Amino acid sequence: MKLLHFADLHLGIENYGRTDPATGLSSRLGDFLGRLDELVAFAIAERVDAVLFAGDAFKTRDPNPTVQRAFAERVRRLSRAAIPTVLLIGNHDLPSVVSRATSVDIYDALGVDHVRVCRRIEGFTLETGAGPLQIVTLPWITRSMLLTREEYRADSTEELEGRLRERVIAALEAEAATLDPAMPAVLMGHLSLSGASYGSEQSIMLGQDLVLSRGDLQPASFDYIALGHIHKHQQVGPSTPPAVYSGSLERVDFGEEREEKGFVLIEITPGAKGERAVRWAFRPVAARPFVTLRLDIGGTEPLDAVRDAIARRTDLRDAVVRARITLTPEAADNLRLSDVRRLLGEAGAAFVGQIEPQVERPTRVRLPMADAEALDPALMLGRWLDLQQTPAERQAVLLRYAEGLLRDTKEQEVRERG
Repeated sequence: MKLLHFADLHLGIENYGRTDPATGLSSRLGDFLGRLDELVAFAIAERVDAVLFAGDAFKTRDPNPTVQRAFAERVRRLSRAAIPTVLLIGNHDLPSVVSRATSVDIYDALGVDHVRVCRRIEGFTLETGAGPLQIVTLPWITRSMLLTREEYRADSTEELEGRLRERVIAALEAEAATLDPAMPAVLMGHLSLSGASYGSEQSIMLGQDLVLSRGDLQPASFDYIALGHIHKHQQVGPSTPPAVYSGSLERVDFGEEREEKGFVLIEITPGAKGERAVRWAFRPVAARPFVTLRLDIGGTEPLDAVRDAIARRTDLRDAVVRARITLTPEAADNLRLSDVRRLLGEAGAAFVGQIEPQVERPTRVRLPMADAEALDPALMLGRWLDLQQTPAERQAVLLRYAEGLLRDTKEQEVRERG
């Protein structure tokens, strides 16, 4: 049995993009849809037995109709290929009121072939070309679900979280108890799992997470645990069964600059003595590169230095680029940031983000105050020249001029007092 697992599509994120004049849509929407197209094409070409989407189809709970249509077109391709597709509800998919429909409930309402939307903890058997697959779903759970019951409304936040965790664990235990050990089983969850490493998705989360441990998920009952919500691809805990975050399909911001993006392909095969072997592999997609350009620039012709540094880079074309430039005061006076932005555009950057200049200022050497207060100006100057390691002959010249200036100043003060 061959399964495809992905999550955290977040269609509708438009930062670091510009309007495409041909379509009137954000270029970033094209990026995200391009990655989804890669996934759909792979699923059809490889004839996977099911596609498991672990939540967060859109950036917001109320996506605009154009974005919804774009997602529906890709879901329809899977449906027409007769690939069973399970859509789990994530935190960004949930409406503000529990009784309202989510942005993906329409697939259930229309009875789209081979597509199932999962909004609650439940277990069911999915019929696939390779045989039946048992699935238990754990969508995003919120404390507000408990607040609909009168007996919980007076509870504190900590009490609500404890009760919610108890109910989730009890529900998972009940579903796990009904599973047939002779058939493959997968848990799909959109949640924060203890021990996972977060990425920049923390900046776009809605509300506080309910964090569960691996043991809470009843791992012994499943062959694979397909997770969503955390954008960084990773396996959490032991390899049996694998509990895997597929990660997001496209980079959201520079916090994900070094993260590879993609989906997971899982193969479940019969093993010895009725056991099953599970193998999985991460499949990267051609996500938009994010590149931070760091430059140290000095001299009277800083633009030439920037141009040369950009010309040496091979990773800027088609990337979202930001620049952090350390400049000497002299270079800062002769460099316009608009020229840097222009050069990056000419180098083929898809989008130029923030350009951050930082001007290096010479460090001033300070004399200890106890000594400085007891010295006259000529002696203080001599001490400072020593600290600067000024050659002796140069010191003599400077001190001679300084003594003349100090003498003239004193004579002027005497005349003014007289």
